[in-house]
Amino acid sequence: MTVRSQMQLSTLDDMGSAATSLTSDLRACAILLDIDGTILDIAPAPQEVWVPPTLRQTLADLQQLTGGALALVSGRKLDDIDMMFAPLELAAIGGHGAEIRPAAGAEPHARASGLSLAFKRKLASLTELGPGILVEDKGYSLALHYRLAAERGPALHEAITAICDDMMPPGSVAVLPGKFVFEVKPAGVNKALAVAELMNQAPFAGRHPIFIGDDATDEPVFGIIPQFGGLGFSVGQVVAGTDGHFDTPQDVRAWLARIVADRRDNRE
Repeated sequence: MTVRSQMQLSTLDDMGSAATSLTSDLRACAILLDIDGTILDIAPAPQEVWVPPTLRQTLADLQQLTGGALALVSGRKLDDIDMMFAPLELAAIGGHGAEIRPAAGAEPHARASGLSLAFKRKLASLTELGPGILVEDKGYSLALHYRLAAERGPALHEAITAICDDMMPPGSVAVLPGKFVFEVKPAGVNKALAVAELMNQAPFAGRHPIFIGDDATDEPVFGIIPQFGGLGFSVGQVVAGTDGHFDTPQDVRAWLARIVADRRDNRE
């Protein structure tokens, strides 16, 4: 388990005084976590991801230790997030910022309108490009995965762009590239804007966030974390402007579990 960064962080037990300070008082910090590729291992298809029971328990413990200032930040819909992590219900940002639930039990609110059914159906027809292209309807957006057909990535992107140009007003939608996926969503919606909104609501307001993400859609969030006196960590690759990186989701899960274990040790 290693963390490397501009700060010359060497191991998860030597993350530097800033990270130690943030996690030593969990009531003063907020923990914000992307899901796929960050706390969960990437699967061949979105429906095949698995939530380890130990992670579910770790998240439940962190929710309690932070006084509810733990949030999942994902491109998935809130309903899907809740189903994946059931019976947990956590504060969450879904649809890349299209919807927010600031606290467990709170009423979610939408920050954007979804894509039209006709537009989604046209995008979904791109599975005809060949086997291995999978469609995921996320409500506010639509994702086309090509992990099982990596060679079709360029052709898929070109076809998506052509449909967007033909059916949608200029600037009304954005195409997000990810890890073997292209996601089409309403323009003006992103995780960074939603995180900034979340950080101004209880129980997150006034806290210092630790954000961990793995994908291009997470990079705008890294840019705003310093505004709140927080730290950002990437997974799988070094991202400019972050405070370090984890090699794998397993390393992230281990670090989160270590935070919980350290709090237990301090109480004994």
